[in-house]
Amino acid sequence: MAQDKKHKSKQGTPRSRKNPGWQLWVGIILLGGAAAAFLFKGRSTSADSSQPTNTVAKVAAATAPGAAATNVAVTPAGTNALTPALPSMEINQAVMVTKELDFGKPVPTIAEALQSIERRYQPDDGVGRTFAILDAYGEPTPEGKLHISMHVSTEKPGVGSIIFRRTGEVLWSSRITALTNAAKAAFTGKSLTILVNDGTGRTFTVDGSSNPTSILDATLKEPGVPVTAVWPDGEEREVTFIYSACGCPVKVMVRRQGDRTIRTKELPVIFPDDPDVVRVITSLMRW
Repeated sequence: MAQDKKHKSKQGTPRSRKNPGWQLWVGIILLGGAAAAFLFKGRSTSADSSQPTNTVAKVAAATAPGAAATNVAVTPAGTNALTPALPSMEINQAVMVTKELDFGKPVPTIAEALQSIERRYQPDDGVGRTFAILDAYGEPTPEGKLHISMHVSTEKPGVGSIIFRRTGEVLWSSRITALTNAAKAAFTGKSLTILVNDGTGRTFTVDGSSNPTSILDATLKEPGVPVTAVWPDGEEREVTFIYSACGCPVKVMVRRQGDRTIRTKELPVIFPDDPDVVRVITSLMRW
């Protein structure tokens, strides 16, 4: 798969997050019975940048820490026995965890497999989670196992671990530390960014300052034209979402179909640890 080749890497190589731009509060929408407030930001992107970091919208109603059904607490501080010597990485960074897991028959989908992936958190302050899985993708192997890659973003100091519940295997575990670079520590929170490729390789920021109910009702900030001007009916586009401490992009392929859009590929599974964000995205994309 193209995505596997693009994203597959060994775990343990962190990637630093980008700095956010300026901010402007613009409105609140109701979604699924919960209020989701949007904070729009307006720093311009390069016309040919594939991973711009300017933020479009902040979801204030973010999922409460530990909301995922598989999330559990790690043993008390000083008693973590998952690994004798944990590797270390700073907050606001990312790592790709890639494994081949044996579920037996039938081999589950990636979405189904994530239900058997246990997240364990041991935050230094005793509150919330220490990391989040941003997206996941993969496929069955010829040997009948499931090849899975999970994009992990570190969020706060402490210990984080990912466990394969079926066997108890530790897929990833790390001591997560505070930032050593004071300039990076200025980061104040996660924001939802939506970007659209115009079909020629250029990527533009979706401007939500008019509080649109659909991405197709919005404009593109840099060229100042409607999204529909670069996304004709029936055409497929790459849409990028950013909602993470590391500022890492999650990309999906989407086709416009009249006044709505549909995903043309089921992978990656996006933001499995932040269902409130997924609900906002689903509403804006009209999936």
